[in-house]
Amino acid sequence: MVDRRLTRLLAHEMASGLRAGDFSARELVDAHLGLALATDRPLHAWLFLDDEAARAAADRADARLAEARRAGAGALNALPALLGVPLGLKDLVVTRGQASTAGSRILEGFVGPFDATIAARIREAGGIVVGKTNMDEFAMGSSTEHSAWGPTANPWDLGRVPGGSSGGSAAAVAAYHVPLAIGTDTGGSIRQPAALCGVAGMKPTYGRVSRYGIIAFASSLDQVGPFARDVRDLATLLQVVAGRDDNDSTSSPLPVPDYAALLPEGDDEAAALLRGMRLGLPREYFAAGLEPGVEARVREAAAALESAGAEIVDVSLPHTDYGLATYYLIAPAEASANLARYDGIRFGHSMRDGDVLANYLATRGTGFGPEVKRRIVLGTYALSAGYYDAYYVKAQKARTLIKADFDAAFERVDALIAPTSPTVAFPLGARMHDPVAMYLSDVCTLPVNVAGLPGLSVPCGLSDGLPVGLQVIGRAWEEARVLQIGRAYEAISADAGWRRLEPSDLPALENPSTPAPGVAAGSAA
Repeated sequence: MVDRRLTRLLAHEMASGLRAGDFSARELVDAHLGLALATDRPLHAWLFLDDEAARAAADRADARLAEARRAGAGALNALPALLGVPLGLKDLVVTRGQASTAGSRILEGFVGPFDATIAARIREAGGIVVGKTNMDEFAMGSSTEHSAWGPTANPWDLGRVPGGSSGGSAAAVAAYHVPLAIGTDTGGSIRQPAALCGVAGMKPTYGRVSRYGIIAFASSLDQVGPFARDVRDLATLLQVVAGRDDNDSTSSPLPVPDYAALLPEGDDEAAALLRGMRLGLPREYFAAGLEPGVEARVREAAAALESAGAEIVDVSLPHTDYGLATYYLIAPAEASANLARYDGIRFGHSMRDGDVLANYLATRGTGFGPEVKRRIVLGTYALSAGYYDAYYVKAQKARTLIKADFDAAFERVDALIAPTSPTVAFPLGARMHDPVAMYLSDVCTLPVNVAGLPGLSVPCGLSDGLPVGLQVIGRAWEEARVLQIGRAYEAISADAGWRRLEPSDLPALENPSTPAPGVAAGSAA
């Protein structure tokens, strides 16, 4: 019998309970694994659950906790932040001895020979990785429908998408399978699914977290970040994975603040952080395509922040309209280069029935899905002779202008607030045959990646019974301020009725007759 009470705790509550001896790490892991195993079929948040390794890690954590309790309060306080806490990794995080497929058949059978830097840091901090979460293939998508292993559903409505590409991580946190998860954000792939699933998610400044051991999509845009159910837990996980890594030349040597220590525990103290703060509301983010319900919730959140003492300032980011085109030239170009290594010779899926060229074409033709092929073609075209200057170089110039817009805005304000997604979660299959409509799902998040800035999404209410996300955007390296604003908003909205609601379709996950995502009721899964 799964103990549902343990799965409802926040990560920092789990850490406190473990140190107090209220429950064991083994009980905590068993509860989460039990829930995931019992309810994931209709959700499909997970590609792989390593229950044996997770339980062994929990037993080791319990031994450390018992030893620290015998040694006294000082030893307990010195224990690592995540000791005994379960979490999930997006399936493009390479882990030693485990499958790492990036949601693609071209990596079917690939087993990681080493741990990505962030995986090693999570283990050093005592975190217990229970498995790998589903994702759009090579992180190319906004709905987690482009996974080679099938789509993920949204626990608020199993007929809708969870967002993407980190939809499996967002859905797993929203469905209480784990309190924490890791995602990656190339154009919004943490913040957008966080918004659609009603959880918190953060993209740090480019370079704040090592990408070593992360299967690459677009190297100048990819960034690793955390999912959680509140901002304090986001801060703790970000603290663990952030910092310089000699294996990644793009990781920053700047010192990492103690993010969790900078967030007040009390709601009154958290709300007080807003007094005198200037928050910009970019008018370009409230344009055609923004659903009325989403706009209403975001403007209500802005009004609440203003009532708590923040000054709301109207600002303009005039090159925002170029963000989508800029991204969809730079990202496919970098993807074209990064995915050239998947040739059927060195690792993963391989077709070997003909000569070298035939094998190469057959491997890539059968191993990559349609969205990945589309972006490889776009990127290769943009980099080709005769078009490089016209497309790729011009996109890099537009990138500079987009970054300059943010720099100018931050001369007037401390941070920006905006919608995370222009819509709530849309139905499964609704945009699969309209790539442009799918790409527009990230229109509010793409410019932040293009500029390399930190961005946070926190829930700010419901529209038509589905979650809406408030996006907070900060200056480079100011994750602490962004997290403080998110924590302050949680504090001033703590009594809102929607905060006490659980995802609407959780009961359906318990029903054995509920079909897997994308499978009609009564059909074989």
